[in-house]
Amino acid sequence: MEKFEEIKKLVAGLEEDVDKFYNKENNAAGTRVRKGMQDLKNLAQAIRLEVQDKKNG
Repeated sequence: MEKFEEIKKLVAGLEEDVDKFYNKENNAAGTRVRKGMQDLKNLAQAIRLEVQDKKNG
């Protein structure tokens, strides 16, 4: 459950950079969004593995 909370915080933290990238065409914000999305992917994968282990255990 802790990792899920991290995902919610990460998404909320990226909101401003997403706005800057798409609406204000700020390329540096796009780089931060890409990094955040990679972190999000890694957290999601960790949750998937955790759920799978709990389900099988």
